[in-house]
Amino acid sequence: MKWKTQIIRLETQKQFELLDLTSEIENEVYDSEIKQGICIITSTHATSSLIINENESGLKEDILNRILALAPDGENYQHNRIDNNARAHVIASILGTSLTLTIEEGRLVRGKWQNIFFVELDGPRANREVMIKIFGEK
Repeated sequence: MKWKTQIIRLETQKQFELLDLTSEIENEVYDSEIKQGICIITSTHATSSLIINENESGLKEDILNRILALAPDGENYQHNRIDNNARAHVIASILGTSLTLTIEEGRLVRGKWQNIFFVELDGPRANREVMIKIFGEK
């Protein structure tokens, strides 16, 4: 079994945003030369998440609105006594920080409209990282 690890470094521009990482991740899978296997994608931050969905501007706005409704602004979050980002931590805990996709014939298995998004919940941030771990057979 072969494996490859790669880090994607990001800079986010907004407090809340979706960044499409699909092409970068697909390029890493292609470069790995792994034909059959899995790709694990992990955000290494407690205030961000990863999701899969369609990259359409209206839908992305809808998703962000629903995500933010999971933990409303202005609540009496206990963590805000330490750092004013409890809302981001709560949402990240609900959404999750990793995705696993299958690799078949050297390509990620995903639907036509399924793109991979980094979800920024506590931006803007200059140094965000997403780890890609690719396992399988060449």
